[in-house]
Amino acid sequence: MEYGAIDLHTKESEIRIIDEHGAVVFERRIATTRTRLTDVFGSRAPLRILLESGTGSEWVARHLEGLGHAVVVADPNYAPMYGQRTRRIKTDRRDVAALAEANRLGVYRKAHRVSALQRDIRRRLRVRDQLVHVRRQAINLLRAQLRSEGVRVPTGAAETFAARFQASEASGAVRAAMAPLLELLAALAPLLGQAEHWTRHVAKADPVARRLMTAPGVGPVVALAFQATVDDVSRFATPGAVTSYLGLVPREDSSGERQRKGAITKAGPSRMRVLLIQSAWHLWRSPTGSATLHAWARRLGERRGRRIAVVALARRLARILWAMWRDGRDFEPARVGRLAVAA
Repeated sequence: MEYGAIDLHTKESEIRIIDEHGAVVFERRIATTRTRLTDVFGSRAPLRILLESGTGSEWVARHLEGLGHAVVVADPNYAPMYGQRTRRIKTDRRDVAALAEANRLGVYRKAHRVSALQRDIRRRLRVRDQLVHVRRQAINLLRAQLRSEGVRVPTGAAETFAARFQASEASGAVRAAMAPLLELLAALAPLLGQAEHWTRHVAKADPVARRLMTAPGVGPVVALAFQATVDDVSRFATPGAVTSYLGLVPREDSSGERQRKGAITKAGPSRMRVLLIQSAWHLWRSPTGSATLHAWARRLGERRGRRIAVVALARRLARILWAMWRDGRDFEPARVGRLAVAA
């Protein structure tokens, strides 16, 4: 049997194929395109190909699988996979040689490959996030220009900002200069409306998302994002594994009797972590939905400070959402504080 490896890059990738004894049978640098991958692997007998998880790994993996090969998308953080590689001299050829040998020996850890449905939901949520970001930037610039003229716009929803700007005491010069931004806001409004409609519709139709939305502070965006991020609830054995994956656990440097914990690791998907912290702030400000969670966070805040309490609340919310999904149960305020831990 032959074993292949690809050191994947955006423009060009290094390819290496070895036999069962480790002898090199093919080695070449090619353009990272479907055509060139087909040229190399299309006529070869089925083999196992290993590549690191990354931005382009999924489309490459699916293309190679379509050519009849078995593909392993590996976790690049698994150090033993690079056992024969030295950091003193790092090149693409050395990297692909280490990957090929790891493939032959089976020294790798598979990365989770997100389902096609959840990949599509992730894309749509990212588009929505970008639209919201552009609107926020435009509004911030409009507010800044008004403040420079000594004019303030009353607070309110982002959707009504353009109307409040028009009703302000902005000078004619400011209005003329800011006209393109107002046109931008007008163009964004229907696009954001469509994105919000899609989000609500999909969340309402999905049984897991509906269940997650029964938790306090969790709306359609958070529910869909959590489901798209986790993808398969069974791939995490414990709620602690979920919070570690989301980067919501403290950094730790402990040895012997010394124990040091710092700020959260911020590892993993940053957008999901931000959404959970936003939900935690909502819970911090309002006890609606779970007075128990709110009171717990307030007590912690009195001891450790508000910011630490909110992050801890986000961590606990992630654990609760995972347990709800795992158990197939809606949020139950009475269960808060005795979250079941999977064996």
